[in-house]
Amino acid sequence: MRKYKFSVEDIKRLLKQIVILVDSREKKNSHILEYFEKNGIAYRKEKLEYGDYTFLIPTTDGDIYFHRDCVLERKASLEELSGNLAQERERFEKEFLKAGNDGAKTYLMVEAPGGYSDIIAHRYKTEFAPTAYMASLKTWEHRFGCNVQFISPEYSGYYIYSTFVYFAREVLK
Repeated sequence: MRKYKFSVEDIKRLLKQIVILVDSREKKNSHILEYFEKNGIAYRKEKLEYGDYTFLIPTTDGDIYFHRDCVLERKASLEELSGNLAQERERFEKEFLKAGNDGAKTYLMVEAPGGYSDIIAHRYKTEFAPTAYMASLKTWEHRFGCNVQFISPEYSGYYIYSTFVYFAREVLK
C-alpha cells in the first residue's frame, strides 16, 4: 500500500472529494445510491475487479485510486451470504484471494442486522446448518483477514462512506 504525507488541512479537503466507485454488476442497491445522492456523496459505476465498492480521491496531480487498497463486498441478506459460502464458494473465494494478493483490506458488509444471533438461531431461509454457517464465516474472517459487519440496510450507505473516509484519512497522514 502506498504511503502519503498530506497536511491535516489537505486531508480534510481531500476527504470531502471522495468518489465512491460502485461495481456496475451490483444490483438492488438503490437505497445506497439514494443515500449518496441525498448526502452529496459523489459516486460512479464501473466494473471492479473484486468487491462491490471502493473509492478514489481526485487531486490536481491525478486521481488517487484505492481499488487495490480497500474494498467492500456487500451481501443483501443472510441467504445471499449463505449461497456464497456454500454453493458458490469457489467463485467467492477467488474474489477474496484476488483482493488479498493485492494486499487490499476487505470489508464484508451483510445487510442483516440480526447477524450472528440470526445465524445461530437459524433465522434465515436456507438449509445451511448454523454450525456450518458459523464455521465458514469465522474461517473466512481468519483466512482472508476481512472485517465482517452486519448492518441494517438503511445504514449501508453511511457505513460504506465512513469506512472509506476513515481508511483514507489514515493512509493520507
